[in-house]
Amino acid sequence: MATRTDAPTRRDQILKEAARLFAERGFHGVGVDEIGAAVGISGPGLYRHFPGKDAMLAELLVGISGQLLTGAKRRLKEADGTAGAGAVLDSLIEGHIDFALDDRPLITLHDRELDRLRDSDRKLVRQLQRQYVELWVEVVREVYPGLAEPVARSAVHSVFGLLNSTPHLGRPGSLPGRGGTATLLHRMARGAFAAAAADGED
Repeated sequence: MATRTDAPTRRDQILKEAARLFAERGFHGVGVDEIGAAVGISGPGLYRHFPGKDAMLAELLVGISGQLLTGAKRRLKEADGTAGAGAVLDSLIEGHIDFALDDRPLITLHDRELDRLRDSDRKLVRQLQRQYVELWVEVVREVYPGLAEPVARSAVHSVFGLLNSTPHLGRPGSLPGRGGTATLLHRMARGAFAAAAADGED
């Protein structure tokens, strides 16, 4: 899938519409013809880009797991020891919030359809996710040195659960704008980590 600064390719357009339709109606509730119609090509024309729906689902779920990990590593590299651990953690939170607000269908897809992937693809998703979690755990423990590793890991998973709740936040217009929602999520994530650290000091 393209980065946010790239013009979307036809493959990117197909994946975006497939994610939306799969999230709305379920993997088995969407046909190849419908995905094709959403991007203005015939259903059979999709086979020039993907061998089938299973391949689309795999690319979506493996792809976003890889993108999150790559983005987090890039943020760490950009810090390059010049930023404090707190600023690095803030940067990681911002990156995940961007995903949670901009790619909500992928969160729904992951929750509902991960088990439909082939074993090899599902294992790859899990491997990428574990690396992503451990990267966060390392940064969180730099910010809160007294936090035991298992507690830090639990806190990271809990914060992911909080941030990934965006598909359930309500209908458009019932919440603050994107900026306000991002600020609120960031504050809550930081508060969760601080609370975990405070509990560890008791």
